[in-house]
Amino acid sequence: PPAHSRSDWIGPPDKHSNLRPVIFYVPPQESPLERRLREARQEAQACDQRFWARHNRAFCQEKEEFIYSRLKAKGLEMGAETGQKATLNAEEMADFYKDFLSKNFRKHMQYNRYVESIYFTFYI
Repeated sequence: PPAHSRSDWIGPPDKHSNLRPVIFYVPPQESPLERRLREARQEAQACDQRFWARHNRAFCQEKEEFIYSRLKAKGLEMGAETGQKATLNAEEMADFYKDFLSKNFRKHMQYNRYVESIYFTFYI
């Protein structure tokens, strides 16, 4: 951001987490409380980035493995001879999504509790 900017700047989505990173504005006369809040927001953003990058990597990897195993069970391959990529239908993919969400339920609950704790610390 330009040196004269007096606001936070939001960047393009991160390619791993899909979150838009924020460059937080630091006022010249930042009070200790303002500094604590900004640092907490920066820490929360870093944790969010790590969580969603790991989550999205696991999702993509498990999705590819699921598709591969289902296609293999049908006697198909990922890249069919016709040059078109073999795919699964929506119902078959729904099995994957349901499974993935069930397996990661605890992680999501812990993440939500963490996010809530940050909001309760500063905003309530």
